[in-house]
Amino acid sequence: MARPSAASEARPPGSIRALPHPAIPPASQLALDLPLGEPALPVLSIAPEWKQQQRLWGHSYHPMCSYLASFPAALTHAFIARYSRPGDVVLDPFSGRGTAPLQACAEGRIGVGNDLNPFAHLLTAAKVAPATRPEARTRLAALRLAWAAGAPGWLALAEKTAADAADRRTLVPRAGSEAPPGSGDEEVPPEVLLSFHRRTFAQLLFVRTVLRLDTRVDRFLAAALTGILHGKSATYLSEVMPNTFSMAPRYVREYVARTGFQSPERDVFDCLELKLNRLYRQHPPTTPGLALLGDARDAGQRAREALRGRGLPDRVRLVIGSPPYLRVVKYGYYNWLRAWLLGLDPRAIDAALDDAHHREPYLAFMRDVLVGLRPALAEDAIVVLVIGDVELDRGRRIRTGVGLAEQVWAAAAEPEGYRLAGIAIDDVAAHRKMTKLWGDEAGRATKTDRILVLGSGEAGRRRAINGAGLPIDWSWPQRGLRAV
Repeated sequence: MARPSAASEARPPGSIRALPHPAIPPASQLALDLPLGEPALPVLSIAPEWKQQQRLWGHSYHPMCSYLASFPAALTHAFIARYSRPGDVVLDPFSGRGTAPLQACAEGRIGVGNDLNPFAHLLTAAKVAPATRPEARTRLAALRLAWAAGAPGWLALAEKTAADAADRRTLVPRAGSEAPPGSGDEEVPPEVLLSFHRRTFAQLLFVRTVLRLDTRVDRFLAAALTGILHGKSATYLSEVMPNTFSMAPRYVREYVARTGFQSPERDVFDCLELKLNRLYRQHPPTTPGLALLGDARDAGQRAREALRGRGLPDRVRLVIGSPPYLRVVKYGYYNWLRAWLLGLDPRAIDAALDDAHHREPYLAFMRDVLVGLRPALAEDAIVVLVIGDVELDRGRRIRTGVGLAEQVWAAAAEPEGYRLAGIAIDDVAAHRKMTKLWGDEAGRATKTDRILVLGSGEAGRRRAINGAGLPIDWSWPQRGLRAV
């Protein structure tokens, strides 16, 4: 995901310059006031067969770590299988946890994922450039041995940090610093201490200090570790909160005080080994993939440069992604405990992503994204954007959040020369959403995803329409991905 903003906002070094374009029309001209589920644009006859597949359909890497507002792997397959061939480049400019690029790699395409969130980038990179099973197991064994040798020092640090939690006098080494336990320079949030058994916390201090996220194998282990950090079963390191997202620090404090919660002891290395066993149920995809960290507005240019640098085809034949929802998810805040593990600042993540945007800057941002994709698109490329309707913002109904896909077409895609193939409708049941834990608030983000399908030109539009009715093979895993 990238930070939505007006085209005139200062851009980071290396980004492209958006083409000048007129201001977004006022809300009175673009607010369509659509009944839910009824698009104002032609409907593309793509049957939502992805709804009929099992929840964990697709490659075994997909559930590496939960991630809010991610689409199912089966949905990506419906478009990857129709609109690309083995060897084609498939790009997701808002890759999140890497669902689209991973599934593309698993189906013999070159999956490229881009995101401005460093946590999302880590998950995507771990999936499209994974460690092999022997590499991961060897590194885990080495971590076990190193922990056994240094455990007394880390256990003492954990005890001292807990004893000084009120005034945070005890500092711990920074994530990735590879420093010994006695050379700390970072505070530990008290909610972290409340979440874990003391020995588990000591093991996490050790692991986060020695793992180097710039290396392929350690990045894979760190990504797997984020997926077992918290959840409501014995496979997770803490049971203070569900696995979908981090509950607010205040909630953790109040919950522990109210219930007297004490996290059971969990061995980090045992739990991580079990997680690796689940991830390696299928072989890693043999087709290479790329993970890019940066703004979605220049993802096309950077993807093309990265592909060229590796001697791979540099034209994208399919773009599939889900732009950020209007005013719904704070990816840093809702992953603050995972961010701590990785040495990331959740406030910095949310400041960069700026998810509290309104309709006009959102549409300007989407126009910039579509402009930026142009240099990388093949002549017959297809762009698939899964855009969620937003009904409520902090309890108040917002008209401009419904029919947003139609507004993206009118204000962003059509003015830049894209050709409309149509819209497919994906009704999202509240009980299938990760935010179901919010109860009545679960549906405030979206009950309907409108899937806007565009051609980069007339050839792409025709290809999208002609391929809409193609039969799709839903058998999985494919023969070459079955583990031995």
